[in-house]
Amino acid sequence: MSRPNIVFYFSDQQRWDTLGCYGQPLRVTPNLDALAANGTRYENAFTCQPVCGPARACLQTGRYATEVGCEINGRALPFGSVKTLAQSFNEAGYATAYVGKWHLATDHAAGINYETSAIPQERRGGYRDYWMAADVLEFTSHGYNGYVYNADNERVPFMGYRADCINNFAIDFLHGRKEQTEPFFLFISQIEPPHQNDRRRYEGPDGSRAQFADFQPPGDLAACSRACAQGTDVSNWRENYPDYLGCCHSLDYNVGRLVDTLKEQGMWENTILVYTADHGSHFLTRGREAEYKRTCHDASIHIPLIITGPGFKGGNVVENVVSLLDVPATLLACAGIERPEGFRGRDLRVLTDEQTPDWDETAFLQISESRVGRAIRTPEYTYAVRAPGDGYRVFASDVYYEEFFYVLKEDPYQQNNLAADPAWAQTRAQLAQVLCQKMEQAGETPPEIRPFRVW
Repeated sequence: MSRPNIVFYFSDQQRWDTLGCYGQPLRVTPNLDALAANGTRYENAFTCQPVCGPARACLQTGRYATEVGCEINGRALPFGSVKTLAQSFNEAGYATAYVGKWHLATDHAAGINYETSAIPQERRGGYRDYWMAADVLEFTSHGYNGYVYNADNERVPFMGYRADCINNFAIDFLHGRKEQTEPFFLFISQIEPPHQNDRRRYEGPDGSRAQFADFQPPGDLAACSRACAQGTDVSNWRENYPDYLGCCHSLDYNVGRLVDTLKEQGMWENTILVYTADHGSHFLTRGREAEYKRTCHDASIHIPLIITGPGFKGGNVVENVVSLLDVPATLLACAGIERPEGFRGRDLRVLTDEQTPDWDETAFLQISESRVGRAIRTPEYTYAVRAPGDGYRVFASDVYYEEFFYVLKEDPYQQNNLAADPAWAQTRAQLAQVLCQKMEQAGETPPEIRPFRVW
């Protein structure tokens, strides 16, 4: 079989438990559930950075955000000094295409702003054969209507629901490939389902509030509401959750449309499709400083990950802990492309084998903006530390303090923080060693980790 086409379908701020295959009781994602049933679903996938721009930088470079200087939003990729995913595919003879939200061209520190203007070619990360994108799509559009820019830097308005329109651009690219023989790498970056920044709410398609009014609250949101934790805004998620599910439903609908096009064009059997998200959402229930994300809690870091196509066994469910940073490494491996020097992550295909290999069950996270934070997530524990400083200006430290520690078997919704509990001091000390090892592996200096303090 020829080299596979690869489609990367990326959502923004989507919790894993919005999908039926992860336990969502309402009919929100029938198309994705069908893909999972015939492909591979990763039960325990976690982001490496629960902030939009940094997570995207990790995907496009195969490196941690601190390694490429994209620790916060509004930081551009180091164009020219780090080989990107698209550049590797270009060199291997793939056509490369990008549609949707980019979020990696603007550099506020350097006074460079493309948030509402066309992104020059040299700032597109190597995507060269099709381009229909905006740097910060939520600044150029709302749930309905908006604009992006094409490869010629021309403004392209769209009418209708945003997720449908972004998906239409991807379908346009696929129709243009009908007579082409080279394989392609298509990256679709939807902005749904995050809240609309200037309206401070989620904007599902018309009818979402009625369609998903009878939702069952996720365990963490219900538990946080009962606890009435400081900073919790219960009305936020109760009011917004139906529209949030509506956004997710629209993504599922569009994935179905895209798959139909791939089948009609005779491309489906030789296409690997990946569906995942940059991070989740805890709906302000973890303190206002963290907004909707930017913490170590599963609501923020646990993401959906489904891969289907050649090399991924039908109906397989992988229980191992995997990272978003494993995905770009897997894509290169699927295409038979040697990873660039410094590229991180692991090839997830080995987890589809009958015999599960020795696998490190630890996801490492860097957390910025809300805090100067680092965390690890294992099957048993969530362990996070925090350093002094403004997370928008300070990105690493020699000294961190324990901030969160959860025993997941006893506390799956992460309500009982045991970071100061002396009964768990030995376990936390062991996890601190693991965290320091992970930081060193990510190119950071292993820090001193001190006992819990109140911030």
